[in-house]
Amino acid sequence: MSTRTLAVVSAGLSVPSSTRLLADRLSAALAQGGVDVTVEVVELREYARDLADNLVTGFPNGNLRTALDTVAGADGLIAVTPIFSASYSGLFKTFFDVLDRDALTGKPVLVGATAGTARHSLALEHALRPLFAYLRAVVAPTAVFAASEDWGSGESADHNLVERVDRAAGELADLVAQRAPAAPADPFADPTPFETLLRRA
Repeated sequence: MSTRTLAVVSAGLSVPSSTRLLADRLSAALAQGGVDVTVEVVELREYARDLADNLVTGFPNGNLRTALDTVAGADGLIAVTPIFSASYSGLFKTFFDVLDRDALTGKPVLVGATAGTARHSLALEHALRPLFAYLRAVVAPTAVFAASEDWGSGESADHNLVERVDRAAGELADLVAQRAPAAPADPFADPTPFETLLRRA
């Protein structure tokens, strides 16, 4: 299989963050599973003001445009958010609000989330999965949730998280392998006929 590009969207707010840590574990598991991937990380906290500007102007600036193009052009996506008030963060939702509505059509996506308590784990099913279904993405069957106790020193907690990460990464790898590589957009693919340009003059 040729090299594929994997976009990783992390909506963690702190540095370091458990959200980014989970995103890194998921992308590493995909690479360790024998998939030849180039990973490009989009850390949403770096684009918070750009996203707000995009909401009120309707246009992304250069920095945000690069991040949006990274996600749109990838062969697969890992999207991880912290859970606030039983749902994804506002920063996470805003990014996918301004992303082109067709950018994720048919794209394999692995969703993950972090929170302080396991009580928020169902947010993956009642919030994230419907969001990506609406965007017509192909969501991997296993979603990965990590609560504070999953990062503890206990062997069983870490083993359970590793097991879920490996299973989810394997599912994403299968979905990416089945999909044709994303073709780069050709700005000259649909040129305006010269006769039309002359009529406008």
